Amino acid sequence: MLQIDRYLMRFLRPLLGNAFGTDSTVVLGTVILSFLVLAESLVCVFWIFALSSLGEGYAFMAAIPYVYIIISYSSLLIFYRLKRFDSFTFTQLVMLLVIPFFMQWVIGGFQASSGVAFWAILSPVGALMILGTKQSTPWFLLFTALAAISWYLNALFADHALPIPEHLKNGFFVINMAGVATILYIAMRYFQSQKSKAMEALALEQARSDQLLRSILPGAVADRLRGGNQRIADSHDAVTIMFADLVDFTRMSADLPPAEVVDLLNMVFLRFDQLAEKYGVEKIKTIGDAYMVIAGAPDARPDHAHVIADMALEVPEVIADLSKTLGQSFAMRIGINSGPVVAGIIGNTRFSYDLWGDAVNVASRMEHTGLPNEIQVSAATYHLLKDDYLFESRGLIDVKGKGYVEAYLLKAKRIRQ
Repeated sequence: MLQIDRYLMRFLRPLLGNAFGTDSTVVLGTVILSFLVLAESLVCVFWIFALSSLGEGYAFMAAIPYVYIIISYSSLLIFYRLKRFDSFTFTQLVMLLVIPFFMQWVIGGFQASSGVAFWAILSPVGALMILGTKQSTPWFLLFTALAAISWYLNALFADHALPIPEHLKNGFFVINMAGVATILYIAMRYFQSQKSKAMEALALEQARSDQLLRSILPGAVADRLRGGNQRIADSHDAVTIMFADLVDFTRMSADLPPAEVVDLLNMVFLRFDQLAEKYGVEKIKTIGDAYMVIAGAPDARPDHAHVIADMALEVPEVIADLSKTLGQSFAMRIGINSGPVVAGIIGNTRFSYDLWGDAVNVASRMEHTGLPNEIQVSAATYHLLKDDYLFESRGLIDVKGKGYVEAYLLKAKRIRQ
């Protein structure tokens, strides 16, 4: 019994899926409804033969389940061709609801029919699984109304009942009770299995969404965004920003196919991503052939300048390794500055975590005015690092929007004796 629903649904799903399209909700609803109709049809066949065996006087009773089969499968074929799932659903739910009650009335009430109206419960249950909670309510109310009518007029129906052998009534009662219970269990079991698959797929999609969100936003910011905080804007008093830019990359890439340009940048920035992860700094974005990272935001840390300096000192090694691997000489300018910034999320469809403030502009100018394969830092960063690193002064350099400012070249980390 546990395998019946699996094999039956395996047969029905591709057949009805082709008939009603590929929408998973429609396919699931069609499979469940078709299973209910098929199961009740098998019981109708039994009723036809059982009632017909009692004599000609029972022909009208036997004709009711026969008519149900004809109408039900005719509508199934019609809607199979028209692909009107809503009409198919309505017709089948009506048949499932009305025919069992009508058959009970004709046979002679609840006792004489052995409670054949139990089968009508498949209609509101099917509506619940297919149409949902709200739309299934009217079907359940109709079932309740027909049940009340059957109870109220049961004596009237019983007065016109034809005699049915006791053993046959008992057999019908067992079939009605066990049949409805079995069909409901199989249908609900299939529905639950599909629900579990849908929940697993949803969980997988949520995990992918979270992973994608974390790949474009810092982890702490992504957590706040998922928590419902749609407006993220923070002030950070002490951060260090680094810009790194490939020297003459525009000229070098002018003669390369677009795919090779993208592959080259991807190879370079993949190594930078590995460095950022190694030192625990946040990649903000890439701008063309420039790479921007920050330490101290979104999570504050006292060693923000030191970790950026350590990462920057490892960049020349990475560039040398790439130059050797690709057989082409590359050079980078690196600019670093420290200070306060404002950081936050912009956009509501394509999120971007970005930085604003004078400290960002100065870091960018440190890179623009820097030298190939050198790490140029501002005076603000120099004062944070001078006790632990070796520098070479560049004196005063002309910075756009700032005039002449002090700049230094970061050379190495001091070796403590």
